[in-house]
Amino acid sequence: MDPRLFGEFMGTLVLVLIGNGVVANVVLKKTLGSAAGWLTIVFGYGLGVVAGVFTAIACGSDAAHINPAVTLAMVVAGKMDPGVFAQFFGAQTLGALVGGILVWIHFMPHWAETPDAGSKLACFSTGPAIRNTSANLVSEIIGTFLLVLIIVSIVKTNPVAGLVPFLVGAAVWGIGTGLGGTTGFAINPARDLGPRIAHAILPIAGKGGSDFSYGLVVPVLGGLIGGALAGVFIRVVHL
Repeated sequence: MDPRLFGEFMGTLVLVLIGNGVVANVVLKKTLGSAAGWLTIVFGYGLGVVAGVFTAIACGSDAAHINPAVTLAMVVAGKMDPGVFAQFFGAQTLGALVGGILVWIHFMPHWAETPDAGSKLACFSTGPAIRNTSANLVSEIIGTFLLVLIIVSIVKTNPVAGLVPFLVGAAVWGIGTGLGGTTGFAINPARDLGPRIAHAILPIAGKGGSDFSYGLVVPVLGGLIGGALAGVFIRVVHL
């Protein structure tokens, strides 16, 4: 087995456990962070990315994508073997699924205390502020394209060792505060798909549907389109 796959699995698990954990801490009832607000979520998710990238590197993935859109961009740009995309996507999604399960376990007493099914789903996956599939899809494409472009630009400047994960986390923080209010800025198909599957299979008290009709189109397809377009751009301009 490619040793990078374990790193991608662990990195995405940590990303989701911290990132979705901060969502749960804010939206679930009777947590100490309840109603802390959008900026708390955005900041926490950025730090979740930092932790996830460091973990992925430490566990064997020098790529540390923890995001299928980034992997797809590297494949399209000619910087990665196309044969590894499905393996990376699988490892990243499985890590996100396990991360989602751990979020459920961690906040166990709070699901029954939270009456709103939508708030429970938000702890696992993204959703739109205004449901308009076409507009939501465009938002995810733009956000994901920007994320990949910024990541490649950061790496190209050759920062000092150990700084890249912090800069990538800052990029996620910036995208979330600037563009995230439309769709919840998944900008990562695995980050949405894995936990959404967890929501579907877990015995969560009072949960509603998992909304795969939205999830498979906007955060998954939109993220992959954004990643592919970024890969084309990277190839054309030789980033």
